[in-house]
Amino acid sequence: MVEFYFSANLGEPPKPLAKVASGGEMSRLMLALKSLLSKVETVGTFIFDEVDSGVGGRTIHQVGEKLAKIAQSKQVFCITHAAQVAAFADVHYGILKEENGQRTRTLVSSLLEAERIEELARMLGGGEIAITRKHAQELWQRSRGHS
Repeated sequence: MVEFYFSANLGEPPKPLAKVASGGEMSRLMLALKSLLSKVETVGTFIFDEVDSGVGGRTIHQVGEKLAKIAQSKQVFCITHAAQVAAFADVHYGILKEENGQRTRTLVSSLLEAERIEELARMLGGGEIAITRKHAQELWQRSRGHS
């Protein structure tokens, strides 16, 4: 059996990862590991399912930047509910579930730029509010300038 030890804070001794890592720490650790692996891994596609879970503030923007960096050399699929991460995507898909009688269908569509900004605003919690749209536009523009 293999057990990983982890210390998230300066001065703390390493302890079993499974016992001490929060959801956010686990997400960041997995992103760090996959980021390192992307430099040597022969797999062409990396899939991240809510790797930003439990992360907020400036850190969530850094998650988006890190994913964009990995995407420079690998194909990245990322499922996220965070506009700060979604803004970095080269392609953004909208997913909609619709109920029709006794069936539920899932619709997936590639979003155009204007639709992406509206979706970012919706993800921020208020697509119909002007200030949220402005914030979404700023996120979009800021993410286009990353390197």
